Amino acid sequence: MGTLTLYAKPGCHLCHDAREAVRRVLLGRELALEEVDITLDPVLFARYGERIPVLELDGELLFEFAVDENLLQERLDRVTT
Repeated sequence: MGTLTLYAKPGCHLCHDAREAVRRVLLGRELALEEVDITLDPVLFARYGERIPVLELDGELLFEFAVDENLLQERLDRVTT
């Protein structure tokens, strides 16, 4: 089982859209979603700043700025099948 990490911040509409896309793709999958608020950590805020949302799978960068549901589905199919 892997972990998806979504780096985001409150009030970010792109982050909200990414979160919803990830949740739809995760339905029925044995993967965890960890959400990280970058505003709570100065190091993460400096790293990601305006690049959010950022989605990683077990530390591997998958998406920045937006999540493509079809590409995420395909990537997770390769990991979980």
